[in-house]
Amino acid sequence: MTIAFSAASSEFLKNPYPFYETMRAVHPIYKGSFLKYPGWYVTGYEETAAILKDARFKVRAPLPETSIKYQDLKHVQNQMMLFQNQPDHRRLRTMASGAFTPRMSACYRPYIDETVHYLLDQVQGKKKMEVISDFAFPLASYVIANMIGVPAEDREQLKEWASSLVQTIDFTRSRKALTEGNHIAVQAMAYFRELIQKRKRHPKQDMISMLLNGTEKNKLTEEEAASTCILLAIAGHETTVNLISNSILSLLRHPEQLLKLKENPDLIGTAIEECLRYESPTQMTARVASEDIDISGVTIRQGEQIYLLLGAANRDPNIFTQADVFDITRSPNPHLSFGHGHHVCIGSSLARLEAQIAIHTLMQRMTGLKLAVSECRYRPLFGFRALEELPVTFD
Repeated sequence: MTIAFSAASSEFLKNPYPFYETMRAVHPIYKGSFLKYPGWYVTGYEETAAILKDARFKVRAPLPETSIKYQDLKHVQNQMMLFQNQPDHRRLRTMASGAFTPRMSACYRPYIDETVHYLLDQVQGKKKMEVISDFAFPLASYVIANMIGVPAEDREQLKEWASSLVQTIDFTRSRKALTEGNHIAVQAMAYFRELIQKRKRHPKQDMISMLLNGTEKNKLTEEEAASTCILLAIAGHETTVNLISNSILSLLRHPEQLLKLKENPDLIGTAIEECLRYESPTQMTARVASEDIDISGVTIRQGEQIYLLLGAANRDPNIFTQADVFDITRSPNPHLSFGHGHHVCIGSSLARLEAQIAIHTLMQRMTGLKLAVSECRYRPLFGFRALEELPVTFD
């Protein structure tokens, strides 16, 4: 059976889950050519988890090795831990991970709490806000910039860079996005190299200073440190913004669940896990086979692309009872939204904490919260579940 759909169609962007289900009904590992490079689309939970854990399935930079036109962007991407395999991935991750332990993330609670209240203070009297531009994006921006060590006056610039660069790692990217991304990669690298020089002279309690403190064995080059900062800026903005905005939309579309959360605020932890599962901020990640590999009755040949549809795996009815039902009390909830194995998201504790504080505080402060539009539009991205905007009103 051949399945046809466009990853850029408004129907798919609005609700990709029926398409995932159609693929899974044929086979949990389906060969197709929906994107520029044909490959295997994995919708099964067990298969996705197995591939994420199997080191024979390698990560790769989004731009092909032969790409010369966007060589500055490619160079930055090649230095990022997200696109590194062992042993380089382990070395880069070891250096960055200290800032993202649950204990370290918890140290940011007062700052996150203060920032959430500050942002809500700005809109409280207006009785309305646009969740992404007024709340989710500035919150994520302030937190990740503070953590990296970007001065307050440069945070707007960092936010713009992150918004542009995320388009260069999505599979729907255009030549225009890559050209702009290549230009921004040059600017961002120059900016972070200068900041690194400042931290060498005057270290602070921030990510940049931490990255420069490695042992001889784990030491990062200046380019690796700068690329790591750029990656964290992209990830810290994109996934956290998507998590907060998708969570608010899911709760507003399921008023009985919203009421349940308001009546029992202690459910915020399981509520965020269900939001992560139900509308995964990252919908897809990719791998390439380093050798011929048999899995679930199919043979994936060396060099073939594998597209792991996390949003599909998170709704696999073989794992999740009533997989298409939004239930904030769901437990256990072993979703794969932050990945699995060596490349599990380094910032998952921080993203969870930001979302929990943001949504708990919003629900407590803004009574009568309602959607201000009947239809919500999504950004034309295949790898991310990202709303264009989310206007709401409140009493």
